[in-house]
Amino acid sequence: MATRALIIDDDEALAGMLSEYLEARGLEIVACPRAETGLAALEGDPFDAVILDVMLPDIDGFEVCRRIRERSNVPILMLTARGEETDRIVGLEIGADDYLPKPFSPRELLARLRAVLRRSQPVEPNAQRPLRFGRLEIDRDARLVAVDGEPRTLTGHQFELLVVLAENAGRVLSREQLMQNLRGHALEAFDRSIDIHVSRIRAAIEDDPKQPRRLLTVRGAGYVFARSQDGDPDA
Repeated sequence: MATRALIIDDDEALAGMLSEYLEARGLEIVACPRAETGLAALEGDPFDAVILDVMLPDIDGFEVCRRIRERSNVPILMLTARGEETDRIVGLEIGADDYLPKPFSPRELLARLRAVLRRSQPVEPNAQRPLRFGRLEIDRDARLVAVDGEPRTLTGHQFELLVVLAENAGRVLSREQLMQNLRGHALEAFDRSIDIHVSRIRAAIEDDPKQPRRLLTVRGAGYVFARSQDGDPDA
């Protein structure tokens, strides 16, 4: 079955060009020029990914991203003419999987789209045992994270980052090491993206994200995933 992607962008010339380019490479594309029609399309049919512009005429793209994340983990690739780091950080904070500033080449967009799609696909079963750390469980095969049995929501990129950290529990990993270990994704060349994803992971798994006890910052060195913490049954 062809990959289905939804483009939400009021630049009809750009949306048309992208649709033609992506369809020529085997994808099925639906393009909507307004946020409301895009959200309605998501309600009606399943999509494998969303390509979302920030500057929309009816609803701000960041707000659209928030609304999508309230009900779906579909991969979101955000597009914007505003390339400032603060805008990228906002996009990552609200749940976007990647962020591509305009102008860009269709080839780069396709590469990034394929990367977020790879991260969203379940890993082939290989009898990996879930990683358990006290109240926290990470099921790599099912791509699920739970605390006290309650599922927690992470984007595909955040899940991959958490797995890398957990598989190296007790070892301090620099941002460069984390970027090298993340599978199938070349991060933007600014370290702040790692910090934002760590912040979102903490919000999902820590009792108090402002005072983390599982995912710790080692100043000047990077991050370390603590094997145990106070209150763990196995601590």
